[in-house]
Amino acid sequence: MAIDRKIVQHELRDLGLFVLISLIQPLLTCPRCNTVVNYALVSFFTFFMWVFLWKGNALLSHYLNGLISWIKFPVQRLAVGIITTILYTASIIYCLMIFFEFAFAFNFGQGFRWTIYGSVVITILISTFLHAREFFLFWRKASVEAERHQKESVVAKFESLKNQVNPHFLFNSLNALTNLVYEDQEKAVKFIKQLSEVYRYVLDSQDKEVVSIEEEKKFLRAYVYLQQIRFGDKLRLDIQLDDVQGEVAPLVLQMLVENAIKHNVISEEYPLSIYIYLEGDYLVVENNLQKKMILHEESPGIGLENIRKRYEFLTEKKVWIEQDEKFVVKLPLIKAE
Repeated sequence: MAIDRKIVQHELRDLGLFVLISLIQPLLTCPRCNTVVNYALVSFFTFFMWVFLWKGNALLSHYLNGLISWIKFPVQRLAVGIITTILYTASIIYCLMIFFEFAFAFNFGQGFRWTIYGSVVITILISTFLHAREFFLFWRKASVEAERHQKESVVAKFESLKNQVNPHFLFNSLNALTNLVYEDQEKAVKFIKQLSEVYRYVLDSQDKEVVSIEEEKKFLRAYVYLQQIRFGDKLRLDIQLDDVQGEVAPLVLQMLVENAIKHNVISEEYPLSIYIYLEGDYLVVENNLQKKMILHEESPGIGLENIRKRYEFLTEKKVWIEQDEKFVVKLPLIKAE
C-alpha cells in the first residue's frame, strides 16, 4: 500500500510543532522548571498533552461527522462536539497527570496546574473554531452538491421531455391517426384527445419536481392508449396503484414504459406485459424480457441514468434495477408533504 507523501509531510510538520511548543511552553509558564529534570519532565508532559489533545480531538471530530450530520442537525452537532471536546480534554489531561505523578513521582504544583487549565481553555477555543469551520465547509459542500443535483435534474427533465416529444413518437402517432380517420372516426376523435392530453401533461409538468401518483397514472394511461392503437392486445399494461398515496418524478413511469416498448419484441407470439405496483416503499415497474436482436435506437441506460440522477436529488433512497427473466425497476415512493 503506497504511503501518501503529503500526509507524511503533514504529520511530520505537526510533530515538529508539538516538539517546539513542548520546549518553549515550560520556559514561559513553569516556575519550577529551573532544573534539567523538571524541565525535561514538563516538556515531555507538554508534548504528549498536545499530541493527545490535537490529534485526539481531530479523530473525535471526524467520528462525530459520520454520526451526526452538520447539514441536517447543525445545532446538535455543535453542542455534542463542544461537550465531547471538554470531556475528552479534561479526561486526557487528568490521566496524563496521574501517570506522571505515579511513574515519575512528579508533583504538579498549583502554578503548573494553572498552565494546564490555560491549555484546556486554549484547546476548547481552538476546537470550537474548528467545529465552526467544519460546519461552513460542510454547508458549502452541501450547497455545491445541491446545485449539481439541481442541474442534473434539469438535464434529466429535458431528456424526458425530448424523449417524449421526439419525432419518432409524433410520426408514429400521426401515422396511426391517419389510419384511424378512415377506419373508425369515433376512435380517431378519442385518439386526438388522448394525444392532446399527453402533450398538455408534458408541458404542465416539465417545471415540477414531483407530481401525484394519480396524475402520473392518468397521463400514463393516455400514453399507453396511443401505443395500443399501434400494438393492440400485444401490449398489456396492468397498473395496481389504487389508493396509493404519494408522489413520483414526472414522466418517469412513462419513460420506463417507453423503454420497455422500444427495446422488446412485441408480437402475437411474444406479447409485452408491463406491471406497475407497490412493493413496500417502492413503485415497481416490471416487464417480461424479450430483447430485440438489433437496436437502432439509443441504449436504455441513458434514460435509466437520468432517472437515477433525478431521484438522487429527490430522496436518499436509491433506484434499484434488476434484470433476469424480467426487467424490474424499483422507484422510491416519495411521501406527499
